[in-house]
Amino acid sequence: MSFTGKYELQSQENFEPFMRAFGLPEEEIQKGKDLKSITEIVQDGKKFKVTVTTGSKVVKNEFTIGEESEFELPNGEKAKVVVQMEGNNKLVTQMKGMKSVTEINGDTITHAMTMGDLTLKRVSKRI
Repeated sequence: MSFTGKYELQSQENFEPFMRAFGLPEEEIQKGKDLKSITEIVQDGKKFKVTVTTGSKVVKNEFTIGEESEFELPNGEKAKVVVQMEGNNKLVTQMKGMKSVTEINGDTITHAMTMGDLTLKRVSKRI
């Protein structure tokens, strides 16, 4: 299953507490909580380019399944990660004490980030 496409954020759960735990300043959390982000994914075999645009902020990450890459995190930090594919519709990685799982089902992408007992869940639909 290909992840390629443009997706608009439809809903999110636990954004504020998760971003606080992640260390984002309160001002940025309040500014970002109601913005609808657009995620564009280009998949070429095992290579991925992911661009997330939220308001005026654009975060771009590129990776190849099974190879170490550098990701920009929501707080601007960089982290070395290895993304694994589970089945043909799930991307899984660990970074900075956090587990990230991105799963595609039809036109819906669900992205869950878990840190300790706190999970941020974001659901986006293909546009």
